[in-house]
Amino acid sequence: MHIIVIICDTLRRDYVGAYGNEWIRTPNMDALAQASTVFDRALIGSFPTIPQRAELMTGHHVFHTTGWAPLEPSEVPFQNLLKEQGYVNAMITDNVQYMAPGMNYHQGFDAYRYIRGHQADRCWSWHDRPDWPCDPNKLRQPEMLVIPHLSNARGRRFEREWHDPMTVQTALDWLEDNYRQDQFALYLDLFGIHEPWDPPQYYMDLYADPDYAGDPIILPRYDHSDYASADEVRDIRARYAAMVTMTDHWIGRLIDKLQLMGIWDDAAILFTSDHGWYHGEHGYLGKHTVVEPEIGWPLYHTVSRVPLFLKVPGIDGGERSHALVQPVDIAPTLMELGGATPPQGLHGRSLVPVVRGEASSIRDLAISAPRLSTDPNVRVCNSVSDGEWTLIDKGPVGDPELYHWPSDPDQLSDLAADEPDVVQRLRAAYRQYLVDIGTSQDRLAARAL
Repeated sequence: MHIIVIICDTLRRDYVGAYGNEWIRTPNMDALAQASTVFDRALIGSFPTIPQRAELMTGHHVFHTTGWAPLEPSEVPFQNLLKEQGYVNAMITDNVQYMAPGMNYHQGFDAYRYIRGHQADRCWSWHDRPDWPCDPNKLRQPEMLVIPHLSNARGRRFEREWHDPMTVQTALDWLEDNYRQDQFALYLDLFGIHEPWDPPQYYMDLYADPDYAGDPIILPRYDHSDYASADEVRDIRARYAAMVTMTDHWIGRLIDKLQLMGIWDDAAILFTSDHGWYHGEHGYLGKHTVVEPEIGWPLYHTVSRVPLFLKVPGIDGGERSHALVQPVDIAPTLMELGGATPPQGLHGRSLVPVVRGEASSIRDLAISAPRLSTDPNVRVCNSVSDGEWTLIDKGPVGDPELYHWPSDPDQLSDLAADEPDVVQRLRAAYRQYLVDIGTSQDRLAARAL
């Protein structure tokens, strides 16, 4: 079998046609969804970027332990076990977060390639300083993030010079050398939908207001959204949509190549994202706060609900599943597909029985969370979902929020005061879940659990 994992960083679920979006062009993601089982209730676990990858690779939660950290030497990621089964493994990414010293997420891959230059990756400089694209007060960490990006992107002319195109092209090159392998696993992590958003103009023309007279806010400050005008927020949204469509175009090139090589039918493909991004919903711009570090933002569905498709050879696509699923479920899924035996004690469960129609659910509860603090004065918002209700638990420093998923998917009507029994039931289930996965007493105490 050939196994391909595609992660589109920061891709919102509701910006994909397969999930009902009617104004953004994502024909290739939609075609992949049509060949796959589409999971309608996929929720993030550990948040944000690197913790999600840790869960995806290992099948273990990290929000209750290490959070954003190198991959623990004691962990056995899926690629190591596939290698033992004779798989040739490759990791290809433009995700700058992997490149920090000692992160160790490349372990177990026979080949790994980092495409340099995204966001804060300081791989080029110029004798003259780039001009600001807009008022720097509207930018997130302008000196640390924006200036390096502008330096790296200077002189860029052709679409193939943007990061996701370069990353996919590198994957296509690798496939040309390896498609005859009986077994391979390609791990493709695309960071291009992550800000900064400065797509080729013809993609912007699909979505932008031609009369917009403001400046391009290519990397918005993570903050309450009232610092940007309504026109600026619309332009930010158009920039994001343009990047989604460009990435979709290059995913189409990957699909075409797999079909041309004759391995599409034999390929198991898992497609997902790590989180969404607030474009003004709930009054936020960004995915989490960096201006109020002790007052964490709730993980509403805009951020916590993600796309997830799984194509399995020999199983017809087009089915939709309402099972609760999370990133920890991906590693055991890939292990099962590759013929490997998952280690004991994983927090995740394989999705394969759901795809085969042998199970309708694999878990009763899903927890979405940044790293739990040991300080009771820090507000860490956790989302606790059972498929019908979602509790946003803020520990002892904030009132809980409760939302009814079927009737209020956008989470606009807080029912915590009306449904105290549901709040209590979910909070008790949440505590038991944390205990079961080995959460330390000091972290439980900091949440008043």
